[in-house]
Amino acid sequence: MSRFSQTFVAQPADIDELGHVNNAVWIGWVQDIATAHWRAVASPEHIAAYVWVVTRHEIDYRGNVAEGARVLGETWIPGEPKGARFDRCVTFRDEAGKELVSVRSTWAMLDKASGRLVRIRPEVAAPFMGG
Repeated sequence: MSRFSQTFVAQPADIDELGHVNNAVWIGWVQDIATAHWRAVASPEHIAAYVWVVTRHEIDYRGNVAEGARVLGETWIPGEPKGARFDRCVTFRDEAGKELVSVRSTWAMLDKASGRLVRIRPEVAAPFMGG
């Protein structure tokens, strides 16, 4: 499977009243890393033709970080697509390597022109399956 990593830094606006990164921010980071992975790996033709939407998030919170902390996000596609959908995993680790948040999401692919769900063809999935 093709893995993709990105570093995130907790900004002042990311912090909630408990003094750590808000849950909604973690979801935003999931969206950011998924989008960055798509843009880094998919062909320009596929990027131009398709867009992804989330249909489900399953999240486990095991820790958190305060303002200024750096976390490493890593994402991958754990298996073959099913029709227009595939699952994506994301983990976030602190600088010591401790897993803070793990996410398994289901994403659906839409045709940009029609807005309709489309089956994920092998050539679209292939760059995410190797490595």
